[in-house]
Amino acid sequence: MSKVTEVVEELVTPICQELQIELVDIDYVKEGKSWFLRVYIDKEHGVDIEDCGLVSERLSEKLDEIDPIPHNYFLEVSSPGAERPLKKQKDFTKAKGKNIYVKTFEPIDGEKEFEGTLLEFDGQTIKIEIKMKTRKKTIDIPYEKVANARLAITFS
Repeated sequence: MSKVTEVVEELVTPICQELQIELVDIDYVKEGKSWFLRVYIDKEHGVDIEDCGLVSERLSEKLDEIDPIPHNYFLEVSSPGAERPLKKQKDFTKAKGKNIYVKTFEPIDGEKEFEGTLLEFDGQTIKIEIKMKTRKKTIDIPYEKVANARLAITFS
């Protein structure tokens, strides 16, 4: 995690706690010639434009006070979307029973990408059920081997 995202996390966490909003993720990236500071938030029944505006306004005030970013950037506060990332252990716990996509650092059973229903997560192993043509197979993925993961939308 970069210094900027660490500082922003320290600033935005109390704002989110006060508003009973979950901080999902923070990205600080350069796209073309512009820098973007993206803060992803969520809550039980989803966030709306007012939630995003309120967090953005309060965070912007804090960033102006501390000024941790020496150049111009765009601040964006939004929902992580339907395919929200699964970054923390609690994200996997909450996603039980949902369809997820997992990419691993190294192959497991010859594969590095898996999509299926999250059956269990015990803090160390992600157990997902994947469909292979006409049959189903359960795969155990060690948590420390996960490169990235997210919820996955399925179309039936």
